Parts: sequence; structure tokens; C-alpha cells
Amino acid sequence: MDFASLLGIISGIALIISAIFLGGNADVFLNVPGLMIVAGGTLAATLLTVNFKDVTNAFKAAWIVFTRDNTNPQEMIDTMLELSRVSHRHGLLKLGDVESDSHVLKRACNLLAEAASEQVIRNTLQNEIDSLIARHHSVQDVFRKMGAYAPAFGMLGTLIGLIQMLSQLSNPETIGPAMAVALLTTFYGSLLATVVFLPIAGKLHARTLAEVTNLEIIREGCISILTNDHYMHVYEQLASYLPEAQRKPVKLGKQQKEAAADGGAAKGNAGKAATGKQQKPAGPRG
Repeated sequence: MDFASLLGIISGIALIISAIFLGGNADVFLNVPGLMIVAGGTLAATLLTVNFKDVTNAFKAAWIVFTRDNTNPQEMIDTMLELSRVSHRHGLLKLGDVESDSHVLKRACNLLAEAASEQVIRNTLQNEIDSLIARHHSVQDVFRKMGAYAPAFGMLGTLIGLIQMLSQLSNPETIGPAMAVALLTTFYGSLLATVVFLPIAGKLHARTLAEVTNLEIIREGCISILTNDHYMHVYEQLASYLPEAQRKPVKLGKQQKEAAADGGAAKGNAGKAATGKQQKPAGPRG
């Protein structure tokens, strides 16, 4: 569960309600006709603007925001490093047996197992990223539109209340209460927009950026595995997607340590050989 989202919306509503109760009578903030105008009008305008399926998908996505944590990019990097180990030990064909909750990762492993070309893998995964951005944008757009419609219908309700108030100017005692009721719809519209709709749209946008980062890690990691890059080279390429403070030092397995030691020894022997050749004295001239 995403406690940050839950804490944010609960604390925002709680602070507003507390301010209302501390200011005096809370009953004056309840107006059923005003709620009908703002909530009903916002929903009706949204349904008129977008498809009904997009509206239902938007509310499902909002539920996901509060109930499901996003995949940590560091965890995805660890997953790709583990796949790199598997490919070096057992070959690319073994990646076809990988099981994952991510259908994109499973598809990428199947492409590697089928020996697809680098261009095919890159294009396929880039299409996945583009389609995800498009789907998420339509969901975010629903809440952005609701965040724009709610204050507008709040102002509309205020105008309706003002018209009703001005029609009863013959009774000055009713002007004050009628004015308060007229302003309530503006309050409802602003409350829904700033506490509910726009924050949810912003959270969904942040989730989209995080998911895109994970898909890019999958794409670049698969290409590195395909080209048989060294384990550390895969790590260095993927670690650039994380801020430096969040990067975890890579843990080398026994085979990786031996490979690194052999590589270091080979470089050392090559260096000694080159130094010996440079220091070899020239022979006597005949």
C-alpha cells in the first residue's frame, strides 16, 4: 500500500475539517443542492468529454495508487543482473524459462531466448513504453479534466445561489444566510479539485515516470545481455538510471570474482611484458 498517498489525502481532509469545527458551527458547510451541482455536474461533464471506459479505468487506476506499491528501479536492476548471470552460465535459451509478474520482462526474455536481433528487441520494448505512456496519459487526463470542471461547477452553483438571493432582496434578513449557501458550491469545487482530483493526477503521472524508468532498464539490460556484455558493464549501464545516493554496490558471485581476477591478472602480465620490452637493452652493433 502507498502510505504516502493515503496519508496525504487523509491529512488534507482532516486539516480542513478541523479548521471548520474550530471556526464554529459546522452545519453551515453542508448543502446538499450544492454538492449535487458540483459532484453531479463534474461527473456529467467528464462523461461528455471522454469515453465511459476511460472514466472507469481512471477510477481503477486511482484505487491502484492507494493499494499497490510501485516497483523499485533498484529491484529491477537486480533482476536484470540476475538474468545476466543466468545467460552467462546457461545461455540465452535458458531465459525463456524465466517467470515474472511483469509481462514486459517475460516478453523480453522470450525475445532473448529466440535470438531476436538487437533492433527487434529495441523496437518492441520501445513500443511497449510508448503504449504505456499513451494509456496512462488518458487516465491522468480524466482527473485533470475533473480538476478543471469542479471549480467551474462550483462557480456555477454560486451564481445560481446569488440569483436566488437577489430575487429575495425584499427580505434583508435572508441575504446573509443565502450568500453563505451560494458560496458553498465554490468551496466544494475548490476542495474536490485541490485535495482529490489534481493530486491523484499528479500521483499517476509520478507512477508513469517510475514505470517508464523500469521499462527502460529492462530494454537496456536485455540489449546488454544480448551483446554478451560483462556483468559489471551491465551494472554500470543500468545504474545510471538511479541517483548516485540510491545506487547499491553490486555483489559479485564466485564466477564474477574469478573472471575479474583473471582479467586483472591478464592485464598485469600484459603490462609487465610491455615494460620488459621497453627496458630491454639494445645489443652491440657489429
